[in-house]
Amino acid sequence: MTVENLLKALSTVQEPDLGKDLVTLNMVRDIVINGNSVSFTVVLTTPACPLKDLIKNSCILAIHEMIGNEITVNVNFISEMNSKRTDQEIVLPKVKNIIAVVSGKGGVGKSTVASNFALALAADGAKVGLMDADIYGPSVPIMFGLRGQRPMMQNINGKGMILPMEKYGIRVMSIGLLVDEKDAVVWRGPMASSAIKQFISEVFWDELDYLVIDMPPGTGDIHLTVLQSVPVTGVIVVSTPQDVALADAKKAIAMFGQTQLKAPIIGLVENMSYFIAEEAPQHIYYIFGKDGGKRLADEYDIPFLGQIPLIQNIREGGDEGKPVMIGENLEARRAFHEFAGNAARSIAMINANINTEKRAELVVT
Repeated sequence: MTVENLLKALSTVQEPDLGKDLVTLNMVRDIVINGNSVSFTVVLTTPACPLKDLIKNSCILAIHEMIGNEITVNVNFISEMNSKRTDQEIVLPKVKNIIAVVSGKGGVGKSTVASNFALALAADGAKVGLMDADIYGPSVPIMFGLRGQRPMMQNINGKGMILPMEKYGIRVMSIGLLVDEKDAVVWRGPMASSAIKQFISEVFWDELDYLVIDMPPGTGDIHLTVLQSVPVTGVIVVSTPQDVALADAKKAIAMFGQTQLKAPIIGLVENMSYFIAEEAPQHIYYIFGKDGGKRLADEYDIPFLGQIPLIQNIREGGDEGKPVMIGENLEARRAFHEFAGNAARSIAMINANINTEKRAELVVT
């Protein structure tokens, strides 16, 4: 057993999404041989990678088949987030991926999805920020139990910067942290756009693997401001299964396909997909229709990222300031983890310039 033979064996192991072997992608490091055992590190493109076990088993199998079945193999993992961004970026230079979460209409649970998505990414070890860009209806402060709290200011490199609030391991900023929740924000479009620009340039986000932006519903000024002000890595579309919501989701997909706003669609997630009563978990009720989001994703050849069930704990967690991702409902947490993992895969593939058709092969079973 030599390093050369190990690398030869590992060169037969493909990274499932990027389509090349681990050695060519320089994902194998720190090989240590000790008698009849070997350990090495595989560098993942995201800490939220859902394919760790698949990669680990493939590595062990390749070594056993090509070198010897008696070898003890220890595979370790670290992550180095891939990004299209460069060190020369002026806007949010320390943020590797900027993700806009959008919906064609209100009432589909976009803020709930964005909040738990951010928490699911952080649970896998990523550094995550959440920007609430819904100026007229901010809900993130309520969902994170930050009502009535105010962010601090700090002088950073000679400039006064707003420090985002930190809760549950992520950094949070919202207009709801700056104004009284009883006051209506009655602003014209330019004023709302100016506030968003402040959240981008005057908030000290520091180093982040992902900045999740909870966008307002619809297609309007704030969407234009965000897309024109920051290099968005991609967009996640949230919908529910019924036709009314899907019709508006099509508009959101079309908006981000326009030449002047073109941003990759990371994928579509279907919220409130089905209902399971606690007293009868064997029965599934498709209250808003079945697989509407899946059909829409297939129609537009975009990745379908997952289905989030209609569970009372998800609503209760948001109202109580304790999102379900840090709660105890295993079904809800599993759904958000699966969605976040698929989204992280799609983001990594966007950064590696994998085409939409290949990414659309992400199918949740």
